[in-house]
Order: sequence, then C-alpha cells, then structure tokens
Amino acid sequence: MFDDLQLRRYAGNPPHGGVLQDLLARDEFIADKLREEAETLPDIILTERQLCDLELLTNGGFSPLEGFMNEADYTSVVDNLRLANGVLFPMPITLDVSQASIDALSIVPGARIALRDFRDDEPLAIITVEDIYKPDQVKEAVQVFGADDPAHPAVAYLRNKIHAFYVGGKVQAIQAPSHFDYVALRYTPAELRSHFKKLAWRKVVAFQTRNPMHRAHRELTVRAARQRHANVLIHPVVGLTKPGDVDAFTRVRVYQSIMEKYPNGMGHLALLPLAMRMAGPREAVWHAIIRKNFGATHFIVGRDHAGPGKNSQGKDFYGPYDAQELVTKYRDELQIDMVPFQQMSYIPATDEYQPADEIPAGVQTLDISGTELRRRLKTGAPIPDWFSYDAVVKTLRESYPPRNKQGFVLFLTGLWNSGKDNIARALQVTLNEQGGRSVTLLLGETVRQELSAELGFSREDRHTNTQRIAFVAAELTRAGAGVIAAPIAPHELSREAARETVLSSGGAGGNFFLIHVATPLAYCEKKDRKGVYAKARRGEIKGFTGVDDPYEVPKKADLTVDVSTQSIPEIVHSIVLLLETNGLL
Repeated sequence: MFDDLQLRRYAGNPPHGGVLQDLLARDEFIADKLREEAETLPDIILTERQLCDLELLTNGGFSPLEGFMNEADYTSVVDNLRLANGVLFPMPITLDVSQASIDALSIVPGARIALRDFRDDEPLAIITVEDIYKPDQVKEAVQVFGADDPAHPAVAYLRNKIHAFYVGGKVQAIQAPSHFDYVALRYTPAELRSHFKKLAWRKVVAFQTRNPMHRAHRELTVRAARQRHANVLIHPVVGLTKPGDVDAFTRVRVYQSIMEKYPNGMGHLALLPLAMRMAGPREAVWHAIIRKNFGATHFIVGRDHAGPGKNSQGKDFYGPYDAQELVTKYRDELQIDMVPFQQMSYIPATDEYQPADEIPAGVQTLDISGTELRRRLKTGAPIPDWFSYDAVVKTLRESYPPRNKQGFVLFLTGLWNSGKDNIARALQVTLNEQGGRSVTLLLGETVRQELSAELGFSREDRHTNTQRIAFVAAELTRAGAGVIAAPIAPHELSREAARETVLSSGGAGGNFFLIHVATPLAYCEKKDRKGVYAKARRGEIKGFTGVDDPYEVPKKADLTVDVSTQSIPEIVHSIVLLLETNGLL
C-alpha cells in the first residue's frame, strides 16, 4: 500500500478503475516471507513478454488488473473489450503454460507458483492459481488483432511462441524486475504522478512512440500542449515493439537529444516497459488506459496508431483512423482526452511545420517518409536540417552501418544429403575471399553435436533445435557477421519462427534469407553413399525426413536451388547475386 492514498487517487486524472493497483510487498518482513516461500514453490521462468506484463501489473500500469486474467475476464475481454465486471479493458493479459508444465509443476486451482525472471532467475512474484484454461487462440487472433494472419507479428507470436494453456490468478509481487539502463528515466505510475504533483502539472499530454523522434514530432507535441495549456510527457515504449524497429538504446539517446529542443519546463521523458501487441484500435484504447494510470490527462493518437503494416494480401491491417474512432467511442469511460495526430508537413516558404489538413491548397510542402529516411541512413545520403536535428541524425547513423557492413543470415533448408552442407562450405569460402565481414557456418550435424546433443527428432525437438540456431544466428548477425545456417528444418512453423527471431533480435543485421535446397528425394537417395535412406526405408531409423516424416516445402523461399540440375559454383553465384541485389555485398 502507498502511504499517501491521496497520491493513488491523484486528482489530475484518477487511475482506471478508481484506485492505482500496487501489487508489490512494501513491508520488508512480508517481502522476505514471500521470498522464502518462493524458494519452496514450483516455478515458471517468465518470457520477455511475460516479464514486461508482470512489471506493469505490479506497479499499477495495468490497473485495475491484480494479476493474470482468469477465464471469465479473458473471454469477456476478447469478446467485449471488458473485464467480467464490466470495466473497460481491451487487451488480454495472460500467463501461458504448456501441458508439460501443468503436469510437472502440479498446477491446479489453489496452487501457488513462483514467477522468476529469465535473466537472473530471481523470484519476482507468486501467483495463486485461480483457474487453468485452454483458449481458442484462433478466435483470440481474429477478435483482438482482426485476423488470423501470421503476417501480423502478434499473431505469429501467438502461433509460434504461446503455449496452449493459460493460468489465471492474482499476483503478489516480491520485487520489481531489475534494470541497469536509463534507471533515472524509469518511473512507476505512482512515481510519475508524484513528479507531476511536485511540478504542479495539472494537464499532461502523453505521446506514445516506438520510433525515433524528429522535428515534426517535436512540433506536434509542442503544438498539442500549447493549445491545451498543458505539459508534455514523452512516454516511449522500451519493452517489446515491432520486429525490425530501431533498438531501444539508440531510440533513448535520440529522445534525450530531442528533449533539449523543448521549451524549458514544458516536457518530461519517461520510459515505458511495455510489450506492444501492434493491435491497432484495441491497442490505442489500451495505451490510453496505461497513460491515464501514469497520470496523463490527454493522449495523442496517431494515424494507424500501433498498426503492424501490411497483411499477407498486401493491405493494411487497420484503417488509418480506426484507432481514433475506437478511442472516441469509449472516451466517456476512458476519461482521458484524445488528441488526434495530424500528419505534420514542412513548409519551406515559412520554415515551419503545420498540420497537413490546415495547409492551403497550392502551398509547397516537403516530407520524408520512414522508408526514405531508412534509405538515406543506410546509404549515407544527406538528411536535411528541416527534417531532423544534427544530434538525432548523428545517433541514428551510428546505429545504421552501411548496408554492405550489416550482418545477414542465409538459412538453407532441404532434405538430408540435398547438398546444403556443400553449398554452405563453398559459399563461406567465396564470401571470406571477398572479405569485409566474418562469416560463420552453422551446419546441421555440427549444431546437433555442439548445441543440441540431448535432443531427438520429434517435431518438438526439431523445433527447439531450429530456434537455437536462430538465436545464435541473430546474436552473430547483430554484431555484423554473415551467418550460413544449413539445418534440415523440415517444418514451416519452425522456419518462420527462425525468421522472426532474426528480424526481431538481429538489429541492423536482421537480414534473413530463406534458401530452399530443393534437390529431389530420389536424387538425395541415389547419392547417399552412407546408406542412411536405405536404413530408414527398412525401419531402422525412425522419424527420418522424406521417408516417414514429411518435409514441408517452404511457402516463402527467397531463393530455390537444386544440386541435381545446378552445379555448386552456379548455386553459390546465385546466392552472391541475392546478397548483392540487396546491397549486402
């Protein structure tokens, strides 16, 4: 409990549901008892997303929630954007577990389970299990994200990483997750409300972003604040964002630079450890609730707010103003005023930014799209002063090495004895000959021996092996290395999960190319001097890909090759051309 109940009901804008939840054991004696109990309990190691969710549950950012949703709340949120008690809440906050974990940990109603940080194994909280339920995840995808389309990052996450069961129950927090970066910029809702109170800020316009900020964003937020006689809270997400986004460290340095451009005393920067879902309209309502809990009175909602981009048919997942319309629909319950984000355009004649819809027809304007900005950063092309600030551009250039210095992953997949290893070795030699970056091989049998010796060849073990390869590849490519991986990887789900891992964790090196070595099965068997296929045909080897375990042909290969019709030099040349075409060589 907070000592100052008035702070928890801060008059600037009361928290969602009326009271700011605080799940952390503030009394040292109680915290020690919980910590001792946690050491005797079965435990769940939290994923990065679950860790972000727990932190905002613990500090009240997700008020009025007191834990991970039970089935009644989950179902109501998915169907109606409301908790079972009728309170508006648009996003399911769930703790997923596998059937194996349920059995091994004896997870039953009434059980107490410790929740541990995956980074340091510290016990963060104890959940008292209320129920265990199996959700309809296809329905969740359609209702929450608008479609069961894996082109949506949250749907891909739901399909590839979320376990089949959810555990609901209230949480008692022992300690907050530890942070060693930008500690002075991290606030709980209570701390930020206290900060606003000390500064006598009665109106606060919150700005959500997962991208670097430039002059247009500064002009937009200053304009919004001045029109409402308010102050500005720059509240960027530093948890999980969209795969391929600029990394949080670079973005925070950008935000720190741009805060110097605000009028003295107008703005404040605070970081939000949120795991975004990119759920468009629902996410905008969720973001508004979170900012309300942090004490904001106004919230800027942009065009296609929290949209993930294009679906598998090449169309936007959401309409450009769907998010603004849904926030407007619930404004009486949200009790936070929406500030519609209008695109800001630069007018050279007056050297100023104005909302696009307020600029008279015929007036010349200038804009640089996000795509064009990334092109200029990658190619070293100039970025004009009217678009951004020197300090911001300098920071971004440090994090955007030239394309030919970025890492990449060439992921070769195909049947056993299809020629993957020969291609990979020849390709490594060719790339090393050219120089410019280190090139690492992750061959299937080598990985099995060194990283996955304990794994078998079940579908689950194959998936785990592929994800280990993807993890190592992402770490290497983020540091600028070229990686050639050559597992069999027979399943589409595992290959796409590997792609997602590299794209989301590879930083500037998140360049992933799936190469299908489509050598026919008959040719692979014909060239099998070890007789492995023959043993599989006789039943001496079980679960052998191409014999009694099917190989799923890739749906989205970046290149298809075949050693039965092409020579190794020809194939290597085609892969080199692929890299050259993408500016990586």
